[in-house]
Amino acid sequence: MAAGESSGGTRHSGSARVRLDLLDGFRLRHDGAPVVIPRGLQRVIALVGLRPGATRAELGGLLWPDSPDERALSRLRTALWRLRRSAYCPVVTVGDTVRLDPAVELDVDELVRTADGVRDGVAPRQAAVVLAAGRHDLLPGWYDDWVLVERERLRQLRLHALEEIARTQLRAGQHGEALQAALEAMRAEPLRETPHRLIVQVHLAEGNAYEALHAFYVYRDLIMRDLQLEPSPTMCALLDHILSPLGQPRPAGAGSHPPVIPGGRRPPDRTAAVADRPGGPGAGTGPGGPVD
Repeated sequence: MAAGESSGGTRHSGSARVRLDLLDGFRLRHDGAPVVIPRGLQRVIALVGLRPGATRAELGGLLWPDSPDERALSRLRTALWRLRRSAYCPVVTVGDTVRLDPAVELDVDELVRTADGVRDGVAPRQAAVVLAAGRHDLLPGWYDDWVLVERERLRQLRLHALEEIARTQLRAGQHGEALQAALEAMRAEPLRETPHRLIVQVHLAEGNAYEALHAFYVYRDLIMRDLQLEPSPTMCALLDHILSPLGQPRPAGAGSHPPVIPGGRRPPDRTAAVADRPGGPGAGTGPGGPVD
């Protein structure tokens, strides 16, 4: 085969739909039917999808980091040969590079495009739906170094996109949508302050002082218990205009009590109802109610 000529690739009719999902596990489908791929070849396909246009040397080094370069390249050649024997080979080689066939739809690409659209201010309402559907981790149960790096990159990308959606919708007065985006971000990372701060801001924008105080103290109790930390001064300052007229101090200190609200009530201690945390108490609810 001449240099630069492509080889491999899916052999299908022009109307066939080929999809590769890497979020929540490896799945390759051809016109909706699953394609069985051995685990070793799954690793090759997944890495090619996550590193488009990578050279053979780069792929071999990432897939077999403990093997000498020549041995890693030999193993990659064998894997690509095995893939090309499949009627639904999803990769193509162009010169020294390997990439997914252009016909293959990749869920990771959809997540990245949606996050880019959020950053550029495109359709936050639609983006919130897409990002909520993409809540699963990249290739759970895989512990290759390149998987861990990509998993964290995508997690941070999604978190920041959800938070930006919440901010955009809060500014637009779409409080329900803003709250759902913030709750989804909190569900993804319960100890992260930014989504909790957004939840407090949404409740304040709606005039719900009680809900704002409750959301604050749920978060404060959580990070005190798990991290022995207090909320940031920025988050505490959100409540100043509520507490000052009541003669209450700004919330601070590990042993402080929630402020008394007119009527003699205090925000209930429902720390366990924070978020879906694997193995954690009260999984399934958040400070604003159920997140699912």
